[in-house]
Amino acid sequence: MVFSSNIFLFAFLPLFLSVYYLTPNQYRSLPILIGSYIFYAWWRVDFLALFFGVTLWNYLIYKRIIAPNTNGARWMKIGVVGNLAALGFFKYFNFGVDSFNLLLSEIGFSPISAMQVILPIGISFYIFQAISFLIDVHRKDAPHPKNFWDFAAFISLFPQLIAGPILRYKDVAEQFQERTHTFDKFSEGAYRFMLGFAQKVLIADSVAPLVDQTFALENPTFLESWIGALAYTIQLYFDFMGYSSMAIGIGLMMGFRFIENFNHPYISRSITEFWRRWHISLSSWLKDYLYIPLGGNRKGPLRTYINLFLTMLLGGAWHGANWTFVIWGAWHGSLLALERRMGFKDVNWPKIMMAPTLLAVILGWVMFRADTVGQAFGFYEGMIGLNGFAISDAMIWQLKYQHLVFLVLGWFIVFIHPKFFEYRQAIEGSAAWQTIGHHKPIIACSVIGLFILAVTKLAAASYSPFLYFQF
Repeated sequence: MVFSSNIFLFAFLPLFLSVYYLTPNQYRSLPILIGSYIFYAWWRVDFLALFFGVTLWNYLIYKRIIAPNTNGARWMKIGVVGNLAALGFFKYFNFGVDSFNLLLSEIGFSPISAMQVILPIGISFYIFQAISFLIDVHRKDAPHPKNFWDFAAFISLFPQLIAGPILRYKDVAEQFQERTHTFDKFSEGAYRFMLGFAQKVLIADSVAPLVDQTFALENPTFLESWIGALAYTIQLYFDFMGYSSMAIGIGLMMGFRFIENFNHPYISRSITEFWRRWHISLSSWLKDYLYIPLGGNRKGPLRTYINLFLTMLLGGAWHGANWTFVIWGAWHGSLLALERRMGFKDVNWPKIMMAPTLLAVILGWVMFRADTVGQAFGFYEGMIGLNGFAISDAMIWQLKYQHLVFLVLGWFIVFIHPKFFEYRQAIEGSAAWQTIGHHKPIIACSVIGLFILAVTKLAAASYSPFLYFQF
């Protein structure tokens, strides 16, 4: 089940919220758990057993970590290794076999046959949440769950279960004990959900055909390559940001306040700044549970550069079992190390640096989107004009005016919305802010109108998957 589906919008969500609010406060972890399991099982019932097994494993390990007269560090390591083993098997088994068979064929041996492992949806996210919980408990940096049901509800919390934001138990523990439910909070959540839904369906889905068409070309030209690269940059942003906004909105409707996952990343002036603004929950997770344990910047400049590179290399591999993701991670890791060497970290670089930073991000997204490394380099050839410049006859008939309009609109929003955000922060509390407050009904009606338009568009398409579900 996905947020952008009729069954979720008109059946699951209203029914869940009705049951949730009819349940007494002290028992609301139970409808969260049941609702989340139904939400997850809608994809495949059999993988619900794996999901529950991971939850039970981590709770039992947690109990051993906090037990008196036990080696908590050893149990924490056992728990982390167990989690990584599950993630590694389901996510990288096929990749490992395929890579090994490719090596065998190169040296003249016959490939081996092996089973194909299906990747459970959302496993990368709930495994990371479980790992952070065990580490934080061992560090005494997180409170203890009141019971198994609260912990299971945290791991399975359906708004962010499939594609984040990646939650840490210490950030929501108090909210599991006591959280507020107000009309204003619910209204804020509904607003965030509708806005995220519109961003996903109206913008991300509208430019998706451009991406699919251009990346399917064998030898894309200069214009075709750049249209595809710019379209994917917009598609991925509004798809993932839209999902995060919808997750945060549903959380608010349930009384939870999750961390923000995006902060206008495409106006960054360095790759370092970009990773403070893009997928914030993942970048902070990688920093706290990988970069710092590797030594961070505490062991000299050379080790700092290596740690940055390794962190992003592994972060790239986390996204998927493909050499394209590994190279994408290496690209960002190399840029982060280079910026640290050049002193980008603590300097407020001029706005002109937005252009090379955005170019570096776009080049990285090409590798991220490509099915193979060869396809990515074929796209790069097109981007520098090696395959010609004009749009080919094979592509021209596929281009539709409305897709290009939404591509331009997406880039317009990317650069204009931060200006409105800065203006809002500057005038907050002033007389001008009070004036804006009087126009809130108009703003709300506009968002509702966009939501209705998006629902209408969805009804015609019937299905609209999110890009980050594959990770």
